[in-house]
Amino acid sequence: MTPEMSIPAEETLDPDDWDAMRALGHRMVDDMVAYIQGLRDSPAWRHAPEVVKAHFDGGPPLDPQPAQDVYTEFTEYVLPYLLGNSHPRFWGWVAGTGTVMGAFAEFLATAANIPSGCFAYVSPNYVERQVIQWLVDLFGFPSGASGLLTTGCSSSNLVGLAVARNARAGHDVRRSGLSTGHRMVLYASEEAHSSIQKAVELLGLGSDALRPVPVNEAQQIDLPALRAAIDRDRQQGYAPFCVVGVAGTTNEGAIDDLEGLADLCQEEELWFHVDGAFGAWAAIAPASRHLVAGMERADSLAFDLHKWMYVPYPIGGLLVRREEDHRNAFSLHPTYLAHGEGVRGLTGIDLPWTSDYGIELSRGFSALKAWMTIKEQGIRKYGRLIQQNIDQAQYLAALVEAAPELELVLPPALNVVCFRYVQEGLNEAQLDLVNKQIEVELQERGIAVPSVVTIRGKQYLHAAITNHRSRKEDFDVLVAEVIRLGRELAL
Repeated sequence: MTPEMSIPAEETLDPDDWDAMRALGHRMVDDMVAYIQGLRDSPAWRHAPEVVKAHFDGGPPLDPQPAQDVYTEFTEYVLPYLLGNSHPRFWGWVAGTGTVMGAFAEFLATAANIPSGCFAYVSPNYVERQVIQWLVDLFGFPSGASGLLTTGCSSSNLVGLAVARNARAGHDVRRSGLSTGHRMVLYASEEAHSSIQKAVELLGLGSDALRPVPVNEAQQIDLPALRAAIDRDRQQGYAPFCVVGVAGTTNEGAIDDLEGLADLCQEEELWFHVDGAFGAWAAIAPASRHLVAGMERADSLAFDLHKWMYVPYPIGGLLVRREEDHRNAFSLHPTYLAHGEGVRGLTGIDLPWTSDYGIELSRGFSALKAWMTIKEQGIRKYGRLIQQNIDQAQYLAALVEAAPELELVLPPALNVVCFRYVQEGLNEAQLDLVNKQIEVELQERGIAVPSVVTIRGKQYLHAAITNHRSRKEDFDVLVAEVIRLGRELAL
């Protein structure tokens, strides 16, 4: 190297001024705790104005910007215009609320930046293993069951149905694909979540393989219709392999007859998968666990922790009754991922890699936020909160039934209440329009956030109560405002 040649200075992404970055981090924590603490006094939702939309046009920054300025942009252009699901009067769709400890845990997990899912002898895998053991126990699965934490129930349904497909195909799907054997078909109610169809399509079965089964008056899968569909398909040369039961439909919170489905699947030798996205958690509320009786007999169970367990997004889970079915669907050991090697002087539990039970090798340490929040609050308190939401649904339904201007579609089966404003002289199309406008006005004025669903061809306001911050007084406000807005809009 000649003296004239210069060597570029080496760089890093760490702060130049650690004290300034530490101070900024303290400010962020203080600001976010204050934000959560003050949610009740803030609007339930704020629409992002045009100036905010315009702010996010343009290309990437080519040069560094001060960290303080980046954070200021967040507080001005992002934080005020979120979905609002942390607010006490947010009941739209089915969304979780989050916790302060969960937020802190997420910071700890990302600050440490440790991948979870491989390398057995590192602490995140032991944390995840304990969380899975807790879930197995809480949902009444056998002690040898396996599990996986996911980003949500859509992923959980995909993984669970992949296990079902491979276990019941009758040949090695991983090697020869689906070209061998009879056309596989599965069944779910017309009220099942769209993630079931997406999973079926991604698994190469085709959406035609998913047989939608009618529902009864309680919005549960019709068991006689299901039996008839299975018999018809077998007579026509198809290969039924799975039935999907729903523990809490998105529209109404309806719960299929899970005991009846478990019996049917046992008789017909079909895989029994349960989509328990939010409703599965009724299992930990002593007064309501009977509502999901039979769920513990499932071959696979999908659920979310970021909905009715209030853990910050994203985190879901899957349990599979027979560990070997789960592992056989995904396990793959290339030489660069040799298991159980390179560890010296360690004894005890040799954990399997979670990459052997799902599609991801690189995964975040999401188990930590579940582990820390569950330990902080305890299962008994979680059970009381879930029962509190169920009781609040009954309270809201009673308010609706007591108001002549409101109509309840069905008594709530769980924690979802669907109702609408009605007025004599308005036809169904006009009522649909009024109720949609009520939803918009509630949201735009920051009063509350329900959503709208269509049930039996009519539009209803939809309140899915998975919110640990809601109080009965919030539902008094909702009902009063729906009536007031309905009167205004129906003129």
